[in-house]
Amino acid sequence: MNLLQNTPEFDQEAEAGGTGSISYTVKPVVERKQSGQPHKGKVLAAIQPHCDDIPIFAGGTILKLIDEGYEGILITMSNDSMAGSGSSIGDIVLKNENDTKEVARRLKLKEAIFLNYPNHNMDAWPLIEIRARLVFLFRLYKVDTVFVYDPSALYERNPDHYITARAVESACWMANSEWDYPEHFKAGLKPHGPREKYYYARGPQLVNRVVDISGYIDQKVHANVANVTQGPAGNNGAELRRKLAAQGKKLAILGNDDETANRNYTKYFALARDRSRAKPYGLQYAEYFHHIAPDESQVEAFVRQHAQLL
Repeated sequence: MNLLQNTPEFDQEAEAGGTGSISYTVKPVVERKQSGQPHKGKVLAAIQPHCDDIPIFAGGTILKLIDEGYEGILITMSNDSMAGSGSSIGDIVLKNENDTKEVARRLKLKEAIFLNYPNHNMDAWPLIEIRARLVFLFRLYKVDTVFVYDPSALYERNPDHYITARAVESACWMANSEWDYPEHFKAGLKPHGPREKYYYARGPQLVNRVVDISGYIDQKVHANVANVTQGPAGNNGAELRRKLAAQGKKLAILGNDDETANRNYTKYFALARDRSRAKPYGLQYAEYFHHIAPDESQVEAFVRQHAQLL
């Protein structure tokens, strides 16, 4: 894959009075579909505080990477008890869990894992415990790449979002250490932590990776409409079609049945951000990330380039 330069640049701009301000800018890499399966043998973990986060912000990229050889798991951090329709909190939890299992299946992820922290209250839970559980999962599944909320994004008000992001950020490097949680090794695990990260965000973030998901938008839509209980898609299209019909109106884009209405509502309204983000790069649909590539030490780089067979 031919990637653009993504080295950060510092630009100094003169201000009145002779002072200066420093602005941090970065030229995003455009990531496109690769042929074959260059990631065969790798494992990704798609991590979300709530059941609609991953399918909205990263569903297309995950589908692309699975096609390129990755296997993956979906980790949902909260019990999703505070969002969605249902007869009780318990009913909402069960519905959201079932929706999430279907989302995982449609994203081609091999397993859905639920950590069941209290929805909207994860900031009251010990971060060190959350991190320890994630370290165990990273080692157990030998996770190479994570998708999660950006721990450095601005103006994130939801505690479940920023606590999840911080726990994942620290768990990634700690899982590689032979000194952290050594009891894992007595159970047969080995030090192994994700070295690559795709951070997504609701608000402003430093975007250095734009992923072309044009070829996966219909599959992404299919995953999002599985979030019937809580997601921004769900039955909204069908409900809008019925509401308009009661007023003697219709939208051609919603078609003549609930399935078409929900699918097109999701594609053209709920996921409209993917379309607007794609336009500056000449794409149809795109997802934004702050991407952190695997570190390679000078020794590793030198060995890779210069080592010879005996």
